Amino acid sequence: MVNKEERQIHIIAKDIINQFSIVLKTSLIHDPGNVAVRTAIEKFSVLINPLIESERTILLELMGEFFYINGSRIRYSLEYLLNFDFLVKEFKRREIGSIIFKNIVEPDDIQLFLKAFIDSGFSEEPYETMVSRMSESDTIGIGRLKKIAVGEDMDRRKIIKKTYFNAVSYIKGVITKIRAGEKVNIRKAKRLVETIVDQLLEEEQVLISMTAIKDYDEYTYHHSVNVSVLSIALGQRLGLNKKVLTELGFAALFHDIGKIEIPQDILNKPTSFTEDEWKRIKMHPIWGVMAILKLRSFDSTAIRSVIVAFEHHINIDFSGYPQVRKYKPLDLYSKIVCLADQFDAMTSSRVYSRIPMSPDKALSVMMERSGVDLDPLLFKFFINLVGVFPVGTLVMLDTKELGLVYESNAIFADRPRVLIIVDNKGKKVRGLVVSLAEKDEKGRYLRSIVKILDLNKYKINLAEYLL
Repeated sequence: MVNKEERQIHIIAKDIINQFSIVLKTSLIHDPGNVAVRTAIEKFSVLINPLIESERTILLELMGEFFYINGSRIRYSLEYLLNFDFLVKEFKRREIGSIIFKNIVEPDDIQLFLKAFIDSGFSEEPYETMVSRMSESDTIGIGRLKKIAVGEDMDRRKIIKKTYFNAVSYIKGVITKIRAGEKVNIRKAKRLVETIVDQLLEEEQVLISMTAIKDYDEYTYHHSVNVSVLSIALGQRLGLNKKVLTELGFAALFHDIGKIEIPQDILNKPTSFTEDEWKRIKMHPIWGVMAILKLRSFDSTAIRSVIVAFEHHINIDFSGYPQVRKYKPLDLYSKIVCLADQFDAMTSSRVYSRIPMSPDKALSVMMERSGVDLDPLLFKFFINLVGVFPVGTLVMLDTKELGLVYESNAIFADRPRVLIIVDNKGKKVRGLVVSLAEKDEKGRYLRSIVKILDLNKYKINLAEYLL
């Protein structure tokens, strides 16, 4: 159970971080004594001081791309996105990993911090400059940003890869058992989804990179897991709590379960569907409802799963299937799963679509559908999640190197991390991951994307690189 104090932190924490960002932004534009800066500081003090009084100390930490206050991850809405991204960028630029407020904050304390913050921006050793300037403060302390070693990065990937493939193996077993009329262990599914949620909250980009690995022979199982991962990731960007994320992930995992009623010779048909075959395909949402109800685990999660199974192809304008007449607006879970489902399906190689779309092309198609088939606001969050250049996109850099987008960048959507696979001499290389946000001493970017290339044309196996 979340106690009263923890609830209070969650309610105002996003406002504290947002206002802190405004204070820093304003200080970069105006002189510290300017009325705009003083007003911003006053608003920040009003927000944080009551929390300091109740908690004694407030620890603001940056972990990955997310902020935590006293160990609780802070979720934020779209209106705060730019301010949060600004703060992440400035923390990383100065190698700041944490700020601790040890006593009630006075305007002079913030002014001292702002001076240190501004000075460090011009220093070759920004963190050291911050520490030196803040040494005289008894109220505000700072800690260095923790960097992940290469070995640690590989260990994290191994753990997350194991979770991902355990989920694929589980959903494969579920489908096999349902077809055979055997009992299914739903508790195991919930535990698996809970693990995915936990790992995604800590290592979002690593887990999302797993969804770029497509397996044509086991498309159905990978698709179910990919949609679950992408749905959970989108849900956490919306600020949904852990319990809701688990429920959403479970519903997404079983969204296509109705396809067990479709004969394999139809699902695996290499040519276009006939009219009768397409009618059977469009029945799978209804069959999905029936399959979930037969699992005999009827609780709130099962109810939401039934709704998602039925609605995930209806579309927000009700132009999809099953066709409905008078119908309420689609459930939030259904709209989230619809986005994840379409993106993964378009970027996967399937029997009736052996050549998948590139991730950027899939986003372009979804952009056209936004506001018609897809919820436009949720789609904006989805683009921010996967990035302008989603994981798995093959790119040519201005350095004449070829690379695969390895992780998206929440701050600079057009400057992801890239795995170099061909150097500027045309030689294949392995293992070098670069950030396109890196600059030289003159402030110029070291590398930039100049062209997106066709992954299929170069016959590149993503699993070979991303695993």
